[in-house]
Amino acid sequence: MKLVFATHNAHKHAEVKQLLPAHIEFLSLSDIGCTEDIEETGSTLEENAMIKARYVLNNYGYNCFADDSGLEIDVLDGAPGVYSARFAGPEKSNSANIKKVWEKLKGKSSTAAQFRTVIGVCIDGKEWQCEGKVRGHMTREKRGEKGFGYDPIFVPEGHTQTFAELGDEIKNKISHRARAIHEFLASISAY
Repeated sequence: MKLVFATHNAHKHAEVKQLLPAHIEFLSLSDIGCTEDIEETGSTLEENAMIKARYVLNNYGYNCFADDSGLEIDVLDGAPGVYSARFAGPEKSNSANIKKVWEKLKGKSSTAAQFRTVIGVCIDGKEWQCEGKVRGHMTREKRGEKGFGYDPIFVPEGHTQTFAELGDEIKNKISHRARAIHEFLASISAY
């Protein structure tokens, strides 16, 4: 079976490729000639994941899966959520996004949050979704040099270090994306 992961992120693609069974031919968007950015117009992570997966199926004819992730802070009613990448504006600045989170958390006693990933799947005429979450809390200072996005200010439950301090090896085992990918792999084991 040929399966496309609807992402232009080479790091994410390589990470997932290592997890897929050898009998699945794993393709990237560039492998199928898709160079356009698939517009995420949904108002939820679930909608955006399915928009991307359906786009590849409808425009290129390949079985596909796609993900969307967000940081959901409890005292901010789940914000930034689906708007995590562009929380501080359309330029998608990691430092501006972190600064805005800190501004919103001023005066709040709780910094409890979760990262959540939803995977939308379109395979052989069937559609379904998988999800992964990791609970934790936000720090009030940046810590660590690894990772991206909110990694320097998110400490996962059971740890004292941020994702950016833990590094890729540990993060990729416990992260929201890793949990969603494992659920996805279990769901395609029959293919």
